[in-house]
Amino acid sequence: MSPVESLLSRRHHYLLLAFAGLSVFAGMASISMARPSGFSHWAGLAIWAACAFVGTALLNRCLPACDPVLFPLAIFLSGWGLVAIQRLAPSFADRQALWLVISVGAMLFAALFPHLLRWLRVYRYVVLAGALLLLLATIVFGSNPSGFEFAPRLWLKIGAVYFQPSEFMKLVLVAFMASYLGEQSAAIRAERGDAGMRLPFSPRLAGPMLSMWLLSLVILVWQRDLGTAMLFFVVFLLLLYTTSGDWRILIGGLLLVIIAAAAAYHLFDVVKLRVDIWLNPWPESDGRAYQIVQSLMAFGAGGILGTGVGLGSPGYIPVVHSDFIFAALAEEWGLLGVIGVLSCFAVLTLRGLSIGLTHAGRDFHKLLAVGLTMMLVVQALMIMAGVLKLLPLTGVTLPFISYGGSSLLVCFVMIGLLLRLSAEAISTGHRGAL
Repeated sequence: MSPVESLLSRRHHYLLLAFAGLSVFAGMASISMARPSGFSHWAGLAIWAACAFVGTALLNRCLPACDPVLFPLAIFLSGWGLVAIQRLAPSFADRQALWLVISVGAMLFAALFPHLLRWLRVYRYVVLAGALLLLLATIVFGSNPSGFEFAPRLWLKIGAVYFQPSEFMKLVLVAFMASYLGEQSAAIRAERGDAGMRLPFSPRLAGPMLSMWLLSLVILVWQRDLGTAMLFFVVFLLLLYTTSGDWRILIGGLLLVIIAAAAAYHLFDVVKLRVDIWLNPWPESDGRAYQIVQSLMAFGAGGILGTGVGLGSPGYIPVVHSDFIFAALAEEWGLLGVIGVLSCFAVLTLRGLSIGLTHAGRDFHKLLAVGLTMMLVVQALMIMAGVLKLLPLTGVTLPFISYGGSSLLVCFVMIGLLLRLSAEAISTGHRGAL
């Protein structure tokens, strides 16, 4: 039995969707009881249900061999996020529902279009150049929807629509590095086998690592985007380690992170602020550390079972529907909700890495599956750890759950590519183990 079929059958796929539907319905019903006026939440539920139905129908019809877990998992998390946004910031819920429609459509295109993987591999330099131009345009023409004078300008505006090029850059960089390292993997392994431990780093490894480090520094310096810079570099290190199997890559990368972090702490006020309130937020609990202190109080108020949807007070946390939505879930869903979110991302990690194992003979496909999975999971861990004060705040979104159209779109495209990779592993006869 293949790894895709071994954990859950297609029948369980429908059970997962049914569970997701009941959960989203229960959340919307709770909002209706807590806030009787208005029917926009039921419209959001209808849009979510339509996306779930159409996505399932098309995948079962056109790509029946794809992983049966990934889409139910993604649509469940997005539904949970839609409920939370409807509860926390109703004016943003309609936009999130519209972005969900666009995102599921993009996922289906990525999963069903047969040539997309080949194009990402063959035209990697063209795609990378386009993404870098968008990033440069953000540095020059970027804006911030909040309108705050000193807020980071990470968005480009086209008409009334804002989008964040750094989100698309995540996808492009993973595809680029998977293609590059896939071509170089045989030479990298041969160099390591010939040189053993005598060389500190192969030029084929040191060059890309330093290049990615410099790109991360550019993002940090010009955009003050600590989270994206850190995310890029960490995922890239994991891809390098997957390719080479050399633990020295992780040690060298950690040293570069420490150097960059120390320099950023002394050079940039935003980095210094985040580190200071991470180390000790309590002296400024009513000032600069207000957000993280309110987040910790939300976790404490949630207890084991939570206060219930619509019954907590997560609105005291600034920007709770975006960066701090995990704290809102912890307050109203309790420890069980926290465990539920962690379990979803754990399953996503298991499924994504198992897809990579099925492509053991094809380096690009293997590295792409690992890179996409790590991009989603590392991002989730970074923001969850930041909200819990286990790490300094990074400002990234919680995949599928936080408000943000660009983030939701790119996350679903990543799921679409993983679905395509899972189907191609089956169709070409590759086998692996969970």
